[in-house]
Amino acid sequence: MEIIHIVLGKANPDRMNGVNKVVYQLATKQVEFGEKISVWGIAKDKDINYDERNFETCLFIKKTNPFGIPAEMEAAIIEKKNKAIFHIHGGWVPVFSSIGKLLHKHNLPFVFTPHGAYNTIAMRRSFWSKRLYFSLFEKKMLQNATKIHCIGKSEMVGLKCILKNEKAVLVPYGFENNVDISFENSKNENIIFGFIGRLDIYTKGLDTLIIAFKKLIKKHPNAQLWIVGDSNEKNKLNKMIIENELSKNVTLFGGKFGVEKENLLMQMDVFVHPSRNEGLPTSVIEAASYGKPCVVTDATNIGDLISEYQSGETIYNQDSKELCKSMTKFAMIWKNQNDFTEIRRNAVKMVKENFNWKKVVQEFNSKLYKA
Repeated sequence: MEIIHIVLGKANPDRMNGVNKVVYQLATKQVEFGEKISVWGIAKDKDINYDERNFETCLFIKKTNPFGIPAEMEAAIIEKKNKAIFHIHGGWVPVFSSIGKLLHKHNLPFVFTPHGAYNTIAMRRSFWSKRLYFSLFEKKMLQNATKIHCIGKSEMVGLKCILKNEKAVLVPYGFENNVDISFENSKNENIIFGFIGRLDIYTKGLDTLIIAFKKLIKKHPNAQLWIVGDSNEKNKLNKMIIENELSKNVTLFGGKFGVEKENLLMQMDVFVHPSRNEGLPTSVIEAASYGKPCVVTDATNIGDLISEYQSGETIYNQDSKELCKSMTKFAMIWKNQNDFTEIRRNAVKMVKENFNWKKVVQEFNSKLYKA
């Protein structure tokens, strides 16, 4: 049976859109393990602005009506009856509610992955408009889905608050790093903390990070903070950096991809992700796979593993004092490279043991597609 992933975009891993990155990785690995996979993307154009891949990509032009299904796509969906199972990626997307209705009408099975959309924090933002939209559109799609795939425990909790169901399944995504990790002592003159991701100041907790870092440099005046990412909030974030007199210590790199991003990540000493709301942040898993100790909030849904493997620090309140305390702890540990290296090894071990793609693909087959 063919598995067809449906996304907004082109599943381009070299974009800030985390859903597209995850779908690209998932589809690639499913093909490597013998699955028949296609990705259908709804996009503004059909330009091939991505590298060669091992799965088929079908692109459909997005309609002006946010609920409108491209005519070519509708015909293609109907033609797949008894030939495929569909997997829709992303919550609060109007066209996906229409696609879900079409799939149900023609008795086509589909799995739905909200990608963190139903976390309790996410639900608080635009609460009343989301509540209305949910009752009119999203709820029906969830009821019609064969399975609802959650990637973090906070989303399981949030989902139960809005819809009682027996369809929800918790399965993380996998991650693989083929780079040989060197555990040599840091070559940095001063410790470098780093963040990589979309510059959503509130959701990613970047406001908390700036305040916490300002507190930290009172004791460690030469510490550095590298922020890699982009969005329309970049200027606002830069203004925060200037207003807090952090321009000498904080570098805002903008969006970086591929080798450029990897080179920056490899130079960082400690990765910081103080998010208020997440599904499962690929950036944290990737940083850990490079042997970077991670300081995260519990909202990232990876904090329990980080604590279990002693591969970083987890804070349970979105609080600048708590974040500063954890970052200061690592600024001290960093001075003893033997202890610091042990934490780095723990981070790599955590990723290898918990995000193994072979295991993840098997769980998708047994818990989502064939259950």
